[in-house]
Amino acid sequence: MIGSAPFVFIPTKFVEPEPQRWKRGAERKLAETRILDLLSVQFTHPVRGTQRDFIVVDAPDWVNVVALTADKKIVLVRQFRYGTNQLSLEIPGGVIEPKEDPVVAAVRELKEETGYSGSNARLIASIHPNPAIQNNRCHLVLVENAVLSDVVQWDEDEEMSCEVMPVEAVLALAREGKITHSLVLCGLFHFEGWWKSQSISEI
Repeated sequence: MIGSAPFVFIPTKFVEPEPQRWKRGAERKLAETRILDLLSVQFTHPVRGTQRDFIVVDAPDWVNVVALTADKKIVLVRQFRYGTNQLSLEIPGGVIEPKEDPVVAAVRELKEETGYSGSNARLIASIHPNPAIQNNRCHLVLVENAVLSDVVQWDEDEEMSCEVMPVEAVLALAREGKITHSLVLCGLFHFEGWWKSQSISEI
């Protein structure tokens, strides 16, 4: 109509519903191995009532340790990994024993795999390796002033060597895709934040 204001369509914003936490129900063990169990777990949606069985990997917690020497080098292991059938450059780590403190486990694994020990060991992060299917966590521990103090104590099926490398060289290898273990990359990511803060404080 002449003189009338033009019609303006104002779309309404679609508000997505908040995700719900499904209710965990009965579970049964599908397989048991020396490193993990495979579970089938029933979950029920709290609103829709939908029931589904999901596969959950029931595994112990793990620990990875960034061991830093006084001359600003990181202690690494080069280890054969059966899953990828390749050698992998990594920071030391392993399985936490039942009821074992993550920091204690880190110090133990560092000594067993590399012969190194240090001071001021502390937890810097805890992450979920794959929350889609796994129920465990990986704890990341920083150890300072690492020195070679003991002989290594490798398990019979562990095939590895130990080396030390300057911090910036290790971080460069991670950025270049030369370090591919995802949990090691997570450890270096958290370490780098601390490392940069130390560098700034020294300026």
